[in-house]
Amino acid sequence: MFSFVLLVVVIYAAVTIIFYTLRNGISPMPTGGRVNRVVLDVLHEINPTGRIVELGSGWGTLALRIGKRLPQCSVVGYENSPVPYVVSKLLRVVMSVPSVVFTRADFYAVSLSDFDVAVCYLYPGAMEKLREKFVSELRPGTLVMSHTFAVPGWEPERVVEVSDLYRTKVYVYRV
Repeated sequence: MFSFVLLVVVIYAAVTIIFYTLRNGISPMPTGGRVNRVVLDVLHEINPTGRIVELGSGWGTLALRIGKRLPQCSVVGYENSPVPYVVSKLLRVVMSVPSVVFTRADFYAVSLSDFDVAVCYLYPGAMEKLREKFVSELRPGTLVMSHTFAVPGWEPERVVEVSDLYRTKVYVYRV
């Protein structure tokens, strides 16, 4: 009986991940270790004190690392895919990071006006859509960080090239 239940859970998880991957246009992909360190180092240099949002927080690993590194900030991770969302909630408990909250939501449908920093690792089409949302909702001076994919048409304040296999770029913008 246990084997059957486990099989059903695994099949449900796989089908759900595939469905949301097709729906969102991107699979839940964790940020690599070196890229994580660069994002955390840049945030640490800037030393924000307010609210940070991760758009498409996936498995929650980057948001949790941000929460650990910057405990003075409150971090909100938005993820609409249920399996990574549940995993991120469990990791939050295991890692004991009270400053991080995960919300299952479509980040295009929530207001970003209360955040001081927005962090994302998405894909070019999403960055195109987010550009308009950033302009209309983020306050002047809000920091936007994206790695791998730039915000189309925006000039970054800073670009950090990561010393990884792909020479990943971390883009830093101010609204």
